[in-house]
Amino acid sequence: METSFLPDRLKKIREGRGLNKAEAARLLNLSKMGYQRYETTARIPSYQTIVFMAQKLATSPEYLIGLTDDPEPKELIISKESDPELFSMVRYIISADHPVRDRLLAYYKRIIEE
Repeated sequence: METSFLPDRLKKIREGRGLNKAEAARLLNLSKMGYQRYETTARIPSYQTIVFMAQKLATSPEYLIGLTDDPEPKELIISKESDPELFSMVRYIISADHPVRDRLLAYYKRIIEE
Protein backbone atom coordinates (compact mmCIF):
# COMPACT_ATOMS: atom_id res chain seq x y z
CA MET A 1 0.00 0.00 0.00
CA GLU A 2 1.39 3.39 -0.99
CA THR A 3 1.40 5.77 1.94
CA SER A 4 2.26 9.41 2.41
CA PHE A 5 3.35 9.34 6.03
CA LEU A 6 3.12 12.77 7.67
CA PRO A 7 5.81 13.06 10.36
CA ASP A 8 4.41 16.37 11.63
CA ARG A 9 1.26 14.51 12.63
CA LEU A 10 3.29 11.93 14.52
CA LYS A 11 4.95 14.78 16.42
CA LYS A 12 1.59 16.49 17.04
CA ILE A 13 0.09 13.30 18.48
CA ARG A 14 3.18 12.68 20.63
CA GLU A 15 3.07 16.19 22.02
CA GLY A 16 -0.70 16.02 22.49
CA ARG A 17 -0.24 12.91 24.60
CA GLY A 18 2.34 14.74 26.70
CA LEU A 19 5.19 12.46 25.64
CA ASN A 20 8.76 13.43 24.97
CA LYS A 21 10.67 11.61 22.22
CA ALA A 22 12.25 9.12 24.63
CA GLU A 23 8.86 8.19 26.11
CA ALA A 24 7.33 7.79 22.66
CA ALA A 25 10.29 5.63 21.63
CA ARG A 26 9.80 3.34 24.65
CA LEU A 27 6.07 3.08 23.96
CA LEU A 28 6.83 2.02 20.39
CA ASN A 29 9.71 -0.31 21.34
CA LEU A 30 12.22 1.86 19.49
CA SER A 31 15.45 3.58 20.39
CA LYS A 32 15.16 7.33 20.80
CA MET A 33 17.23 7.76 17.64
CA GLY A 34 15.02 5.28 15.76
CA TYR A 35 11.92 7.19 16.77
CA GLN A 36 13.50 10.53 15.91
CA ARG A 37 14.20 9.31 12.38
CA TYR A 38 10.45 8.88 11.83
CA GLU A 39 9.70 12.41 13.05
CA THR A 40 12.40 13.93 10.84
CA THR A 41 11.60 11.87 7.70
CA ALA A 42 15.06 10.29 7.77
CA ARG A 43 13.10 7.03 7.75
CA ILE A 44 9.65 6.32 6.32
CA PRO A 45 7.69 3.64 8.20
CA SER A 46 5.94 0.75 6.48
CA TYR A 47 2.16 0.70 6.62
CA GLN A 48 2.33 -2.04 9.26
CA THR A 49 4.55 0.20 11.39
CA ILE A 50 2.14 3.10 10.91
CA VAL A 51 -0.74 0.90 12.12
CA PHE A 52 1.32 -0.14 15.17
CA MET A 53 2.23 3.48 15.94
CA ALA A 54 -1.40 4.54 15.63
CA GLN A 55 -2.54 1.80 18.03
CA LYS A 56 0.08 2.66 20.62
CA LEU A 57 -0.51 6.41 20.36
CA ALA A 58 -4.33 6.13 20.32
CA THR A 59 -4.85 7.67 16.91
CA SER A 60 -5.66 6.26 13.49
CA PRO A 61 -3.38 5.18 10.65
CA GLU A 62 -5.56 7.29 8.35
CA TYR A 63 -4.62 10.39 10.36
CA LEU A 64 -0.90 9.60 10.23
CA ILE A 65 -0.99 9.22 6.43
CA GLY A 66 -3.25 12.19 5.74
CA LEU A 67 -6.48 10.47 4.71
CA THR A 68 -8.36 12.28 7.50
CA ASP A 69 -7.83 15.34 9.66
CA ASP A 70 -9.52 13.65 12.64
CA PRO A 71 -6.85 12.28 15.01
CA GLU A 72 -9.36 10.21 17.00
CA PRO A 73 -9.02 6.46 16.50
CA LYS A 74 -11.86 4.44 15.01
CA GLU A 75 -11.06 1.57 17.37
CA LEU A 76 -8.88 0.86 20.38
CA ILE A 77 -6.99 -2.29 21.22
CA ILE A 78 -6.95 -3.26 24.86
CA SER A 79 -4.28 -5.76 25.75
CA LYS A 80 -4.99 -8.43 28.32
CA GLU A 81 -1.28 -8.55 29.02
CA SER A 82 -0.70 -4.84 29.62
CA ASP A 83 -4.03 -3.96 31.26
CA PRO A 84 -5.78 -7.12 32.49
CA GLU A 85 -8.41 -5.32 34.63
CA LEU A 86 -9.56 -3.01 31.86
CA PHE A 87 -9.53 -5.91 29.41
CA SER A 88 -11.69 -7.98 31.77
CA MET A 89 -14.11 -5.11 32.38
CA VAL A 90 -14.59 -4.31 28.68
CA ARG A 91 -14.98 -7.99 27.87
CA TYR A 92 -17.67 -8.26 30.55
CA ILE A 93 -19.50 -5.15 29.31
CA ILE A 94 -19.52 -6.41 25.75
CA SER A 95 -20.91 -9.80 26.78
CA ALA A 96 -23.28 -8.50 29.49
CA ASP A 97 -27.03 -8.56 29.08
CA HIS A 98 -28.55 -5.19 28.28
CA PRO A 99 -29.63 -4.07 31.80
CA VAL A 100 -26.11 -4.60 33.21
CA ARG A 101 -24.45 -2.96 30.22
CA ASP A 102 -26.86 -0.04 30.37
CA ARG A 103 -26.25 0.44 34.12
CA LEU A 104 -22.48 0.40 33.64
CA LEU A 105 -22.68 2.91 30.80
CA ALA A 106 -24.97 5.18 32.85
CA TYR A 107 -22.48 5.06 35.73
CA TYR A 108 -19.64 5.89 33.33
CA LYS A 109 -21.55 8.92 32.04
CA ARG A 110 -22.12 10.18 35.59
CA ILE A 111 -18.41 9.81 36.37
CA ILE A 112 -17.20 11.78 33.35
CA GLU A 113 -19.72 14.58 33.98
CA GLU A 114 -18.30 15.27 37.45
